[in-house]
Amino acid sequence: MPASSAVRSLTPVMPAAARLRRPASVHAVADLSLRAFTVEDVRLLARVDSEFEQFGVKSPLRPPPACQWAEPGALVVVEGEVVLGDVSWYRPTHGPGEGSRTFGIGIGLLPTARGRGVGTWAQRELVRLIFLHTPVNRVEAGTDVTNLPEQRALGKAGFTREGVLRGAQWRLGSWHDMVLFSRLRADPEPSPTDQRFPCHK
Repeated sequence: MPASSAVRSLTPVMPAAARLRRPASVHAVADLSLRAFTVEDVRLLARVDSEFEQFGVKSPLRPPPACQWAEPGALVVVEGEVVLGDVSWYRPTHGPGEGSRTFGIGIGLLPTARGRGVGTWAQRELVRLIFLHTPVNRVEAGTDVTNLPEQRALGKAGFTREGVLRGAQWRLGSWHDMVLFSRLRADPEPSPTDQRFPCHK
């Protein structure tokens, strides 16, 4: 899941206005942002463990190589200085020509970051950056049919459930059905009130 100084130049750390804030009635303040990878991030996020992430031997622990939006990449999700996980993108295509290319996105969170709304915020923010920096019209995301937390997160991030891709992913010795979601550039922006907000413990 590569990210780079090129990505950093586009989105080093989101300005205060782009960061997720809790309602004024709640005392704790969340400070979420996306940034480029470091060597330490790669080592830490190698510990992300989920039944939906079991694809065999992982790549060597090294920082992701340089990339542009035109190539696969990734950014680290942080709360203040605390690493929570990463979001990534790749470029599927639905026909010949550059106009048929779209973005596919994915996410991996450390166990302590799950169930707090972090995934909703991070995927929504990545989509915002993709639409801001590229002319693409469609962003899609797929997840296992049994991964209900991610399906809820995508719905809260403004994605529309399109259907089931039967036998689309080989994992742990068998084929798995995937649910496909998408967001179009013209889709309405989800309201922050539709999200669960994380807070410092």
